[in-house]
Amino acid sequence: MNISSKVKLNNGVEMPWFGLGVFLSNEGEEVENAVKVALQNGYRHIDTAAIYKNERGVGKAVKASGIPREEIFITSKVWNTDQGYKTTLAAYEASLERLQMDYLDLYLIHWPKGKRSVETWKALEELYAKGRVHAIGISNFLVHHLDEFLPECKIMPTVNQVEFHPELIQPDLLEYCRKRGIQLEAWAPMMKGRVNDIPLMQELAAKYGKNPVQIVLRWDIQKGVITIPKSVTPERIISNADIFDFELSDEDMAKIDKLDKNARIGGHPDFITF
Repeated sequence: MNISSKVKLNNGVEMPWFGLGVFLSNEGEEVENAVKVALQNGYRHIDTAAIYKNERGVGKAVKASGIPREEIFITSKVWNTDQGYKTTLAAYEASLERLQMDYLDLYLIHWPKGKRSVETWKALEELYAKGRVHAIGISNFLVHHLDEFLPECKIMPTVNQVEFHPELIQPDLLEYCRKRGIQLEAWAPMMKGRVNDIPLMQELAAKYGKNPVQIVLRWDIQKGVITIPKSVTPERIISNADIFDFELSDEDMAKIDKLDKNARIGGHPDFITF
């Protein structure tokens, strides 16, 4: 496995296991430089969203890279206030306009919103059927959300992007998605930097000659979870991708699994009010 390695989604589309997240990366020079450095160092997967307000910068950096568009996997997401059938269609067109692209590789519902998300999904299914987007999926959907949502779907979601790290593994959700062919993807894999303070991660970093962040990102990949660490610092963007020259032992994977305490860093999907 290397930075170019991909997983085949349930519709046949191939998605890179590893990418750059741009949550809280400022529009303009900051996000453009982050994407530029990532692409120069082998990244071919960029994850943004309408609410991040940096799609324009992502698009500019991708275009300036000179790398053919079809070689880069771009994800964006429909925000909660745009959920609904017609509003989602309009939101998608607005995202494409900001990105200056003709299509997205993956478009996600950002948060579960009950019946509104069912209407949103109808819009995503239409975009997919027309070839406007290569894959459609969801984000932050837990098992009970999926139990209500999936029976309403004509097309099975390809991806579920959720908070996932050593203290929030959600094994039931992971297994639920695997059984249905829905690929799990991790946000906040580095726990906003807190992974550096976990003694076990420090011990494993010393053992493997890596840093705690590299250990957790490698753990993600070996768990079969796509991961998109966020950074705007060139050295860290490069360092984060340096995880393909070693492999964690089964014993060490199990040790990390035992850190799970169902502790969230971000908001709980059941209590999101925005």
